[in-house]
Amino acid sequence: QVQVVESGGGVVQPGGSLRLSCAASGISLTIPAMGWYRLRPGGQRELVAGIRMADHWRKYSDSAEGRFTISRDGAKNTIFLQMNNLGPEDTGVYYCKVEAGVQTEYWGQGTQVTVSS
Repeated sequence: QVQVVESGGGVVQPGGSLRLSCAASGISLTIPAMGWYRLRPGGQRELVAGIRMADHWRKYSDSAEGRFTISRDGAKNTIFLQMNNLGPEDTGVYYCKVEAGVQTEYWGQGTQVTVSS
């Protein structure tokens, strides 16, 4: 059974930092890529950062560039998102997506990030 589990969300003050983790299990093949998406209140789910597991190639949204860092532990099918200098606009539910192959993807249930003073 495939499981995608996020952790690390919480409440932080503006300017603070959080580190999210996502662990995927139950997938027998090599995972090509994983990523973080965000659903902000009243908005649509959007890409925050993605990483290719084989060669560490990364991509970031414009808002994440320079503040967030995505990394991975390929041996454990785990990715991380280090988020620095957080602002209220970063508030939302952060989801982990596992791209397991052609037209095959799995999503976690999300972890809430709230940036508030």
